[in-house]
Amino acid sequence: MTSNKSSLEPPGTSPDGAADPAEQTQQTGQIQQTEQPDPPKHSRRTILAAVGAFALLGTATTVLGGSLLNPPSSTEDGDFSGETLEFLIPLASGGGTDTWARFIGTELTNYVAGRPGFAPVNEAGGEGILGTNRFARSAKTDGTEILVGTASTVVPWVLGRSAVKYSFEDLKPVVVNGTGGVIYARAEAGVAGVQDLINRDTPLEFGGISATGLDITTLVAFDLLEADVTSTFGFEGRGPVNLALQRGEIDLDYQTTSAYGSAVEGIAKEGKAVVLMSFGQLDEAGEVVRDPNFPDVPTVAEAYETLHGAKPSGEKYEAYKTLLGLTYTYQKGLWVPQETPEKAYQLLRESSEKLGTDPAFQEKAAKVLGGYPLVADSGVAERVREAYTVSSSVRSYVTGLLADKYNIHVE
Repeated sequence: MTSNKSSLEPPGTSPDGAADPAEQTQQTGQIQQTEQPDPPKHSRRTILAAVGAFALLGTATTVLGGSLLNPPSSTEDGDFSGETLEFLIPLASGGGTDTWARFIGTELTNYVAGRPGFAPVNEAGGEGILGTNRFARSAKTDGTEILVGTASTVVPWVLGRSAVKYSFEDLKPVVVNGTGGVIYARAEAGVAGVQDLINRDTPLEFGGISATGLDITTLVAFDLLEADVTSTFGFEGRGPVNLALQRGEIDLDYQTTSAYGSAVEGIAKEGKAVVLMSFGQLDEAGEVVRDPNFPDVPTVAEAYETLHGAKPSGEKYEAYKTLLGLTYTYQKGLWVPQETPEKAYQLLRESSEKLGTDPAFQEKAAKVLGGYPLVADSGVAERVREAYTVSSSVRSYVTGLLADKYNIHVE
């Protein structure tokens, strides 16, 4: 705002009405030098006062927890108004995990206080490792950046691959969702039930994609059962494996719940395939129970008892239960950094719990979730933490199995 005085004074005048010397010089063309007075010397009192002011500012910043320079997250009050939930999906778009994440994210934002926006971000590469590494390295800790976790990123962590720079022990689960599956055989391979997995003249051939991916749980199951099985890897997906089994090129396959109806149910009814067992599910006590989607199919644990006359136990069974939890019961989930403010975390968790228990959502989600619930109750973090605690003995057994039986050495 311009003062009245400066607006009324004619150019070339000083505040007291006298002609400005610089203006006079420009008008007459003369070069004049005006001697300027030396600036006043700072007194000791002035210096001490300035130092004291800076010290007071530093003390205030410390007392306020650095809030002058680092204001607290706007989500710490449990309200996400004006925010956007960014889902880091470490796999390519169009796959099962991507479909799951986009569906959950779109629905979840309707239940979060403040109705935040939703932004799915795909960062594929390295079997999901690269994007997950980036999240672990630089994700915001205010609850607005969320990692989509899946078995594809869990297994490399379990195996201790050198490319993995993340740990699920440094993350906190908001919500988890499981899946299930069955192991089945080609009937013409001479298989009528689980008893035909052992004491064979010729081993059965299993078709796999990668021993260091989701297949690892099935391989551990075969080792636990002491089944006479060899394996061929390199198939591009479970669909091609299923077709190879129908052509008689392999004898054993597994399919997850979502593909069971289209891939297995029909050929089982025709007598071309035999459903041997389900992977089962972990209950809240960490024990293997029947899959609710396959209530009449025995679990791997029950198959062991049928074959060997005793309940399974020991190193191999502990490894199986660990992998069952990581790759099936808690296969997919949303994770935030451990440093996320408690109010922000609880809002996300409680909103997920409301979403999962909404009958309208359950009806809409039946196909996408395959009949397995979203789990986000108050005890989810503790149960998942226990499931994701992988002992050194389990890691050693799994990597040893890969090396000794499949000649795969984890880098």
